[in-house]
Amino acid sequence: MADGYARAAQRPGICLAQSVGAANLAAGLQDPYLGLSPVIALTGRRPRMGQYRNAYQEIDHMPPFSAVTKFSAAVDSAGQFPFLLRQAIREAMSGAPGPAHLDLEGTSGNVVADGEADMEVIIEEQFARIPPYRPEPDREMVLAAARTISEAQRPVIVAGGGVTLSGAQQQVVQLAEMLSIPVATSLNAKGTIPDEHPLSVGVCGSYSRVCANRIVSEADLVIYIGSHTGSQVTNEWTVPALGTAVVQIDIDPSEMGRTYPAKVTLQGDARASLVRLMEALEPSTSRDEWASRARQLVGEWRQEVAPVVESDAVPIRPERLCKALTDNLPSDAVLVSDTGHSGIWSGTMVDLNHPAQSYLRCAGSLGWGFPAALGVKCALPDRPVLCFTGDGGFWYHMSELETAARYGINAVIVVNNNHSLNQEKRSNERVYAGEPGSEALWHMLDVDFSKIAEAIGCFGIRVEQPGQIQSALEQAFASGRPAVVDVVTDIEGIAPPAWRPDA
Repeated sequence: MADGYARAAQRPGICLAQSVGAANLAAGLQDPYLGLSPVIALTGRRPRMGQYRNAYQEIDHMPPFSAVTKFSAAVDSAGQFPFLLRQAIREAMSGAPGPAHLDLEGTSGNVVADGEADMEVIIEEQFARIPPYRPEPDREMVLAAARTISEAQRPVIVAGGGVTLSGAQQQVVQLAEMLSIPVATSLNAKGTIPDEHPLSVGVCGSYSRVCANRIVSEADLVIYIGSHTGSQVTNEWTVPALGTAVVQIDIDPSEMGRTYPAKVTLQGDARASLVRLMEALEPSTSRDEWASRARQLVGEWRQEVAPVVESDAVPIRPERLCKALTDNLPSDAVLVSDTGHSGIWSGTMVDLNHPAQSYLRCAGSLGWGFPAALGVKCALPDRPVLCFTGDGGFWYHMSELETAARYGINAVIVVNNNHSLNQEKRSNERVYAGEPGSEALWHMLDVDFSKIAEAIGCFGIRVEQPGQIQSALEQAFASGRPAVVDVVTDIEGIAPPAWRPDA
């Protein structure tokens, strides 16, 4: 919830755990760490006299937190707390954002909770929102990047999470239109460019559209803007091929040239860097043929998936569910996605065409989507929030329906319910070669989650026909309560493997 809150509000989300829960909290910080989210974690620890003496339920907190934070420090007195808290916030919010951790002495942080100190309270307003700084790239490097881009015949932009954090979506679209450059995005940047825009090719990488991966693979220059070049956005470093020319713009210098040695790098805030880059460029229509190639591949992909997108089959195809979300998602909604199939379906098959719509995705741990959506709704109470998850993901934290009901957090949870973890079907069949009973490893009970929601005091509705989806969504949003829309989908609705050039 703190992660969802921080990503939606673009300011720190705070979570706390007493000593016994600290290790669980460390594990939970994996997602904000991978998702570049400014979460501040406060934990208690046993007093010094209890350390190194096999204290009940106690471990050394520093090793697990050091793996998932930008900053982790021990607080031994009330007087230390103010300046270490300010430092934790500065660390979490600056550069590429990420979690920070303070370990307070006392099982429940008693040294601070019960302590007294004569101290000045200092509020650093600059660090209240991301980004606190907008560093600009070196002028000579900007000119070098402009020359490189101008000389390319088939450039493509890959927009990443840094674009979202910087609020640089408008500048990405301006650059693309100025030079007729197709735009692909990472999942973190979905929504940067409307899916219906003629230069949009969709999400690339391993949770991707075929057309996006093909365009990135055919490009003679890839312009990474605020994007890691990790395994997901490159489909295990095959899209683009190693050796492809790269221009990379990032606020974090350690990301420059990682995996793909760059011809030119610009260190700076994404929005500030794009403004300076466009000042150094001249508009061009010389790539109209390349832009037409992008539109051709997008059109071919849409034609290929049309039979399942338009299907009225029962059980419902997940692609058909995604079309209904495209058609009925409020124009200012936040779409929050779990990982696995949820990330693939929502990332590739749900179109975001309204500038006020936004997308937040799970960065690692299945089950993140539902509690994160509650945090998003707390951060943005006046905007519709819809979580897309599967039954496998929803089972993880379904008990938080009680939290949502008790506090009136009226997010809408759409469950792609195929009573399975069917994304695991191929790997299980490969390992067990059809051995009888092996399907039990990925099949689950067919449970009506809407009834569970209603029993807890939330709104619940089950959908079994494609024609029922629109009405169910309208009722869920209108209910004013936490809502579960349980959609019965086809267990054979399995996403195809992502396209790669060596496939």
